[in-house]
Amino acid sequence: MTRPSVLVYHADPKYAELVRVPRNRVVVRAAATPSEAAELIADTEVLYAWKFPPHLFAKAARLKWLQAMGAGVDWAIVRELPPRVVITRAPGVFGPWMAEYVIGWCAWITQRIETYREAQRQRRWLDHVLPDRLLGKTLTIVGLGDIGRAIARAARAFGMRVVGVSRSGRRVREAERVFKVGELARALADADFVVVLLPLTPETLGLIGADALAAMKPTAWLLNIARGAVVDEAALLEALEHRRIAGAILDVFATEPLPPHHRLWRTDNVVITPHIAGPSTPEEIAPVFNDNLARYLTGRPLRHVVDRARGY
Repeated sequence: MTRPSVLVYHADPKYAELVRVPRNRVVVRAAATPSEAAELIADTEVLYAWKFPPHLFAKAARLKWLQAMGAGVDWAIVRELPPRVVITRAPGVFGPWMAEYVIGWCAWITQRIETYREAQRQRRWLDHVLPDRLLGKTLTIVGLGDIGRAIARAARAFGMRVVGVSRSGRRVREAERVFKVGELARALADADFVVVLLPLTPETLGLIGADALAAMKPTAWLLNIARGAVVDEAALLEALEHRRIAGAILDVFATEPLPPHHRLWRTDNVVITPHIAGPSTPEEIAPVFNDNLARYLTGRPLRHVVDRARGY
């Protein structure tokens, strides 16, 4: 009997090396470039990948399952991918990373780290400027999936008040209150920090626009660690340049890498990081894939299946 073929698509060879094949029941092949993938995709039954070239899906006649090497799957939900292909994601991996990112940058703001570093460069003893605390600050998390709840738990450990926004508005124990997306302005009104975590779907495209930004306090900071296009960059630039909000910590952008000429690079109340808030690492993603691969080979239901209609 022909063994199922697994194609691992990533520039890092560790992803393929860490695939644990149950009793040698599959053939594992690796591709690091689109040209390499083009030669292998026709016989592939299982694809373990990140940002696989969509035009190659037309050649994937045998493909049945796509395991994404990450939480976001907007790159996989494309018309080129046949409806028969099951998509799964990798939850539970990125929450701890992103919680540290959020708390770290919120503390960077409250501890006035940039102010003290500039004073150091000027050799000034700035003892009349005191730090603030995270205690009592309101953190609004727009998107309360497993990552959002992990961030909420970390924030509450520092005494922050957590407000959530989700599609359903369903209460969760990690947040004091949860609003529906339609009540976004109310959820943002009291926030000292707003964290954007929504997946990119037709409904969330540009959701954080002029109206949402206008609902925020002028002292509030926006942190986008979701997808760049969830935030209307033109509206954000307008709000930042006119100091309608205090600033933004941005890890994701509509175009990545962020073009060198982009105005965000020159905006003084913005911090730019290169899409590293929740990095994918082979060692952390491998157990998720290996568990699902064992399930696939024994005919059991796969975990973490994506609802294409919802986009996550």
